[in-house]
Amino acid sequence: MLLQLISSSLDWLRDQATAKAQDALISVLAAGPIPQHVAFILDGNRRYARSKGMHVTQGHTDGFYNLRKMLEICMKLKVRCVSAYAFSIENFKRSPEEVNALMDLAEAKLLELCQRGDLLDQYGIRLVVVGHRDMLPERVLAAAEKAENMTKHNDKAIFNLCMPYTSRDEITTAVHSAVRAHLENDDDTDITPEEIEGHLMTSIAGSPPLDILVRSSGVKRLSDYLLWQCSEDTQLQFSSTYWPEFGLLDFVPVILDYQRKVWSKA
Repeated sequence: MLLQLISSSLDWLRDQATAKAQDALISVLAAGPIPQHVAFILDGNRRYARSKGMHVTQGHTDGFYNLRKMLEICMKLKVRCVSAYAFSIENFKRSPEEVNALMDLAEAKLLELCQRGDLLDQYGIRLVVVGHRDMLPERVLAAAEKAENMTKHNDKAIFNLCMPYTSRDEITTAVHSAVRAHLENDDDTDITPEEIEGHLMTSIAGSPPLDILVRSSGVKRLSDYLLWQCSEDTQLQFSSTYWPEFGLLDFVPVILDYQRKVWSKA
């Protein structure tokens, strides 16, 4: 019993020391230029699970937990907007068992985010579910709308949870919306890129321009994510770490590289 108490006390002290060290590191980073909009491709959940001998569902669960952790790190850094690629429209092609497990997880985590005093409430974050929403099961859509409604007055930061999403679908929807607006206003002028951009789901959500896009797990492709948004002045960063294990120490080089490039332009 005494050994268990000592072990628990040591674990607590270790966690406290780690948390203080992380906060100190974040404070140092925050003294320099900070990106206003960071996007993550949450890649590697399944490979992480297999490497640990876990069921794939546990990998996705750990991935959602890590998303909360990285969202909080971004908030402490004063990042204005965070976007996360949680579920692609293409993911519906996976096995029904995995898709259902992901939808169950999404519903549970969205409802968790609705709790008073949760991360979104604490940091004044407005949640926006970005994507082809009518493809979501009714129960998941209901949870998403509840979370959006409960955070709609938060104005300190934006969290774009992209699910189910692909950039081609977003761009197609934006073009349709721009054309419809011209027809409704009897406007026969040419549709401009600026108009299309204004109809993008992230633009409608009020997101600032995308500064950094990070993909974990070592894969170096965009997988149909925020293609329009990252086509101009976005830094693309690729990490070999699986998403559930991606943390502050993986993120530090990303921020330092951004700061170096900002300072080099000054």
